[in-house]
This record gives sequence, structure tokens and C-alpha cells, in this order.
Amino acid sequence: MSKHSTIRRLCAALAAAGGLLGSAAAPAAERAFIIPPPAADQPAAATQEKAVIAGGCFWGVQAVFQHVKGVSNAVSGYAGGQASTANYNAVSGGRSGHAEAVEITYDPRQVTYGQLLQIYFSVAHDPTQLNRQGPDHGTQYRSAVFPSNDSQRKVAEAYIAQLDKAGVYPKALATKVEPLQAFYPAEDYHQDYLVRNPNSLYIVINDIPKVENLAKTFPERYRDKPVLVGGEKSPGRP
Repeated sequence: MSKHSTIRRLCAALAAAGGLLGSAAAPAAERAFIIPPPAADQPAAATQEKAVIAGGCFWGVQAVFQHVKGVSNAVSGYAGGQASTANYNAVSGGRSGHAEAVEITYDPRQVTYGQLLQIYFSVAHDPTQLNRQGPDHGTQYRSAVFPSNDSQRKVAEAYIAQLDKAGVYPKALATKVEPLQAFYPAEDYHQDYLVRNPNSLYIVINDIPKVENLAKTFPERYRDKPVLVGGEKSPGRP
């Protein structure tokens, strides 16, 4: 088991045992990048679509998109490797080829693929970090977009090039566009993790600030009540 997997498991255990840290004490570990919208985007469609992205620990990335209007589901899981290694123990070792990823189901009439990518590159993670996010290190925490069709691929590639040219980041983006072979949902205990463990030390430091940055940076796209896995809405934000 990797060092970083052990840290996350310890934080989860503390939350389950009642180890609390008030959110008021949370440092602003996550920053928001103010970036332009994509110059090229997919046209609005009449049916729901899916987007798969990876940007560090899936707990925080899932939480961000659960608060985005137009998203009906956001599932934590694995992408980039084989079915036989699509489990947390294997992925945590960093040699499975998988990234911790999130599959987002969304209504393109309410939020476009490009707008989801804008949130992803702005508040969901730091796209300039190579194979790491915050305290987590390894290829399983890489910044990657997994397009489900050629149209998504073109939008993602064009947007990465646009952002690099715009110079809004301190260095070039580390984000790669990778082929989507399959998406594998993670174990049940990883789903809705922020909602169920809002006082976990890891969540307070690394992930709640992401959701707060979403509300501040994209108020027109933010909704207070997150949509949980399966479409059920929580009674309110933790």
C-alpha cells in the first residue's frame, strides 16, 4: 500500500471514529485559476451525455461536479487501465495504469462539455502538476481527460492549447488527453465521500475549498444541494 493511500485511509478512519476538525479551521489549500471559456465547444444536444476526467483524488473532483447545475450524476472510479486492476488496492500502488477518475452525466442544454472542462481546469484541480495533486503523488493522480467521442477529444485538445497560449498558469499544463477504453466505478465507500465525511481532515484541507471555489468563481453554475450517486439529492450541503 502506498504512503498516500495510507494517509487517506487514516483520514477516513478518523472520520468514521468521530475525529473532527471544524471547517472554520481549514486552510485555503486549493486555489482557483481564473481562465477564459473554451473558444470551441460542442453544440447543445437533446440527450444526456457523459464526460470522464481525472485530476487527483476523486473525492474532491466528484464533490465539485455534484454541485454543478446540469449534472445529474458524478461517479468516482478508475480509467486508463484494465478491468482486472480496477480496484482501490491495485490503483493505489501506482502501477495499474489507472487514474482516479470521475464520470459525469450531464444535460448539454444546461451545461456544455466545454463549460465542464472550464470548471475542471479552474477549480477542480491544478492542471500544471505532473502525476500529483496536493499531498498525493503517483500516476494514479495524474491530470487526464478521457473523451468518449471524437468531438469531445477535439474540444479538449483545443482548450488545452488555448489555455497554454493564454498564459494564465505559472507553467504549461500537464493534462493529457487519453483514449477512453472503459470507466470502472469505484467501491461504494468512495462514492459521495465528501458528503458523508465532511469533517475528515483530508476533506477539510483538500476538498471543501474546491467546492467553495466553485461557488465563488462560477456562481451561475453552482447549486448548493449536491446530486448524489444515483441521482438522489442530499438534504443540504454538509
